[in-house]
Amino acid sequence: MGTTLVANGPAADTAPEPKYWQLRTVLVRALDTEFHAGEVLPNERDLSARFGVARATLRQALDQLELEGRLVRRRGIGTLVAAPRMGVPVVESTDHRFGTGRDSWRIVEAGFAPAPAAVAAALGVEADAPVHTVRRLRMMQGQAIGTEILYVPEATAPHVPGFLADSSRARSVLRTLQRLELDGESRAVELGVAEEEQARLLERPPGIPVLVVTARYRAEGRVAAVGVSTYRADTCRLTFGESGLVEVAPVVAAAPTEVRAAS
Repeated sequence: MGTTLVANGPAADTAPEPKYWQLRTVLVRALDTEFHAGEVLPNERDLSARFGVARATLRQALDQLELEGRLVRRRGIGTLVAAPRMGVPVVESTDHRFGTGRDSWRIVEAGFAPAPAAVAAALGVEADAPVHTVRRLRMMQGQAIGTEILYVPEATAPHVPGFLADSSRARSVLRTLQRLELDGESRAVELGVAEEEQARLLERPPGIPVLVVTARYRAEGRVAAVGVSTYRADTCRLTFGESGLVEVAPVVAAAPTEVRAAS
């Protein structure tokens, strides 16, 4: 299996980091130098013996690496080295915006209800004023990687009938957004955790790290729509425009960074 790695000798016993975290660091080096994506790791007994740790410590380290997206557990197969994070284009071309072109968004539900206070303030509507909402699920390579809620005030989509079923309402709202001539758009990215509904759609347990992207779409001098997207931090890296790549790792906990879309 390659060169045996040791958890830094006696000094590791006196380090302030928990023992499982020391082991996690050693395992990361092993994954980078000895394994390939999709390769199955040795069983827990062999790994415990190799690194001289208890099975409980090993499981904690493996759980952490799974949370970070470095490992994947498959029933009946074992623990595999995860594939590199998928690049997800967040700033899409005009042809693909709001579900056109080769888009991978799937409509989950639509409604007409008050938006959260912060979103209502961004839209310039009263806190209790109902707005159109469209919840979508984003798929890549057959995997759910993100969810989104679009908040659209009635002033932006005044002709969407209230009696429409979810799918028809959602398509009507999206068609309205597709016809908008935008003055511009901006996005903010921050680290968060998946709430119960988001986790269910992403087929992951609640509390997993996620990347939250809040987009504001401006038209006719006002915010015409707000989209709040939640991406799995264990599988995704976010790309913005054609000029460069922005990688947001789940360990980053800095204040949200405003990212303006390329024109």
